[in-house]
Amino acid sequence: MSLVTLLPFIVLIGAMFLMTRSAKRKQQQAADMRNHMQPGSGVRTIGGMYATVKEVNEETVLLDAGPGVELLFAKNSIGAVLSDDEYNRIVHGVEHDLKSDADIVPDDASSLTEDDESAAAASEGKIDLGKQDAAERGEDAIKAAEDKADAAEAKAQADEEPKKSEGDTDAK
Repeated sequence: MSLVTLLPFIVLIGAMFLMTRSAKRKQQQAADMRNHMQPGSGVRTIGGMYATVKEVNEETVLLDAGPGVELLFAKNSIGAVLSDDEYNRIVHGVEHDLKSDADIVPDDASSLTEDDESAAAASEGKIDLGKQDAAERGEDAIKAAEDKADAAEAKAQADEEPKKSEGDTDAK
């Protein structure tokens, strides 16, 4: 066998190796995440339920889903271990304290890119957006209406003239 015949098989085997390697890496990361669960941490199950870890065993996890509701889950059913901020935001609706952030980004980028000239123009309140004033709009509307009337009149004249077909002649 030549190398050209074996090349597609070698590429296929290499691709399969890379895909299984990345899948194994993802499984290992998920197992590490589940092994690092501690009582008190917030989790999301693969079914989408949010709860707090109460007890961690070899193969199972005891979750506190609410007052007086304790559920026993397999460790493999834990989809994600959440940070305290994320868990409180999702479950309790508690937002992170924004006042503790040093830099707050404005809603628009205009304050970041304004120079002195555009700031002066903006402070005067007059900004040219290429709009026409009312008088110009009125003149344009009148001109457009006249053009439309002229086109309609030309069409009417063309319709009134008798039309000759290719086989018609004037001679009788």
